[in-house]
Amino acid sequence: MAFLFRSKPKSDLVKTTKDLLITLLQEPTSTKAKQDTATTLPALKLALIGPEEHDVDSEATEKWVTALMSQDMLFLIVRSMGYMEINGFVAAQKILSFLIRWKPTNYPGSTDTPVVKHMSDVRPEIIYWLCRGYDSNTAIPNRLPSHSGKVLREAIKFETVTLTILYNQSYADEEHASIKGVDMNGEQNGEGLFWQFFEWINTQTFEVAADCFNTFKDIITLHKQAAARFIMANFDLFFSKYHEKLVLSNSYVTKRQSIKLLGEILLDRANYEIMMKYVERGEYLKICMTLLKDDRKMVQYEGFHVFKVFVANPQKSDEVVKILLKNQSRLIRFLPTFLADRNDEDEQFRDEKNFLIRTISVMADEKDPFAFIHRNSEVTK
Repeated sequence: MAFLFRSKPKSDLVKTTKDLLITLLQEPTSTKAKQDTATTLPALKLALIGPEEHDVDSEATEKWVTALMSQDMLFLIVRSMGYMEINGFVAAQKILSFLIRWKPTNYPGSTDTPVVKHMSDVRPEIIYWLCRGYDSNTAIPNRLPSHSGKVLREAIKFETVTLTILYNQSYADEEHASIKGVDMNGEQNGEGLFWQFFEWINTQTFEVAADCFNTFKDIITLHKQAAARFIMANFDLFFSKYHEKLVLSNSYVTKRQSIKLLGEILLDRANYEIMMKYVERGEYLKICMTLLKDDRKMVQYEGFHVFKVFVANPQKSDEVVKILLKNQSRLIRFLPTFLADRNDEDEQFRDEKNFLIRTISVMADEKDPFAFIHRNSEVTK
């Protein structure tokens, strides 16, 4: 059977699949169209990849890839994934993931594969609609994100795809500009593709939100320099949305994951400028101190790892110093018993907490020359 499919002329199988995908897009509720694609896409997958991916014939595959791109098949597959039956759906995911990774023999030393280059330079709409798999208007709950999300994260491993997501400011019905024609220096208005992730994470079902968060994390962590440049250029907007939609989310999982990710971002050396700018902000410190008093211990714990960055900063802003001094006595009383059950099992946490207590206790208001003496005696009582 595999031999028959792999020997079938490429033009016939590609044309047949293309026509069925177009029909499915035009008639998304058609049972016949769904059933036909559920048969044809696995056949295309078998012809392209074979029973096992390691059996691929590079020369033959290159011809298949060329045929698929010339017929705009990648876009059609992505656009119709939300309407497919499960067999077609799974085959589509495997086809796309394989194509994104595949490089022909002796391919030039570019980091981008031929299909990634095609998506970024020629058809950025493919990337756009992969992201839109998280949209409640296009997603099939518990199914579409688990497959389009896998494809998207495979693509995000390539920096050009991440940049396309970060700087795409187009709408669904517009022609999307390739990354080559995008201004990466200007501040954005929060309506582009990347900013939609904050809404998708915060408004979807648990399964969709979790998958979306994993993709969001990859976008802002895999390619550190590119992400840092983007966040710095959109600093206020990024953290405004990050706090409002994620850190202060009503979802415990989203809240905890986003606080943990925030700590990782701030402590990454590639994000030094971001960290220094972040810990200058008094309003951000207030949010963090609120997390320390959350009812849930893991939220407290992750909040602690952000709070410690403010306290450990040797060049605190006047705003941060004012807030810490105002709460100095309370913090000195609060921190020794903060998550006390961790003291024995987590030596690093205990040491970090003691360091913060010492640092806060020796802070003094420059206007009160005796403040240090008063605070220090209070700690040693």
